[in-house]
Amino acid sequence: MKIAVLYGGISKEREVSLSSGKGIMKALEANGHEVIGIDFHPEKIEDLATLDVDLVFIGLHGKHGEDGRVQGLLDMLDIPYVGSGVLASALAMDKHKAKMLFEQQSIPVPKGKRYRVQQDSEINEIVSHIKQNFECPFVVKPNSEGSTLGLTIIQDKQDTYNAVVNALKSDDYILVEEFIQGLELTIPVMGEMGKEEALPVIEIIPKNELYDYESKYAAGGSEHIIPARIDEDVAEKMKQYAIEAHQVLGCEVYSRADFLLTKDLTPYILEVNTLPGMTSTSLFPDSAKEIGMNYEAMIEKFVQLTLKK
Repeated sequence: MKIAVLYGGISKEREVSLSSGKGIMKALEANGHEVIGIDFHPEKIEDLATLDVDLVFIGLHGKHGEDGRVQGLLDMLDIPYVGSGVLASALAMDKHKAKMLFEQQSIPVPKGKRYRVQQDSEINEIVSHIKQNFECPFVVKPNSEGSTLGLTIIQDKQDTYNAVVNALKSDDYILVEEFIQGLELTIPVMGEMGKEEALPVIEIIPKNELYDYESKYAAGGSEHIIPARIDEDVAEKMKQYAIEAHQVLGCEVYSRADFLLTKDLTPYILEVNTLPGMTSTSLFPDSAKEIGMNYEAMIEKFVQLTLKK
């Protein structure tokens, strides 16, 4: 097949996307496909409008790639693509709306509140409201951003203002949540719509105190233990939650759900990634490897699932 891979983009996750795109293209070529690489930029939409390919594989991350905008453009151009559609992509990127849907499915979520900041003059009022309604530690983060960018864990309420300003660099909406102390776990999901299966649960041990951008993408930034060192019944329950989260958002082909598991074995879902990282240190490929599926086979599986849609 003739497949175009979109990578790079203009989000704050550009560097990760460059790496994901490189891996995806190499795998597709190894599988015998003709591959066209496109370093995507919204100002160069003609790169897509003039495409003559059988399929597009989206290797973008974050805004302008994972939020439904590129998907909508490809839909209008009638070009099939790997992964979730416009609505599922947009919902997953909007953490607040996604949480509302997860709650409807009785999947535990951290308690929190979303704030919209339209003018700088509103910041002090919002900071005051946060201080009155949240006890330390709590989390301040952009409502629509990935890779923990713009996230701050507040241990002292005096740090709230700076945390809000930091989050606003990424989004006009910020999300404030209770801090959940727990084991970092993530679960890849893949399959035909309505027949999805969860891959082995991954336990993440970050080298830094927080599972931040560096821990996620730097070589040796975190240790992945597969399968996670948790009871089988807990793992199965979490896998079901991951599948339900994938389905309630309307995701297609593949996704990855991030959780925190508390000492009382309550799994709190944090978010669903519709275009999880595909770099050499990424989680999804590591979990696929555990069931005997190497990187090239996994990428081909995504392509074949897309053709069945």
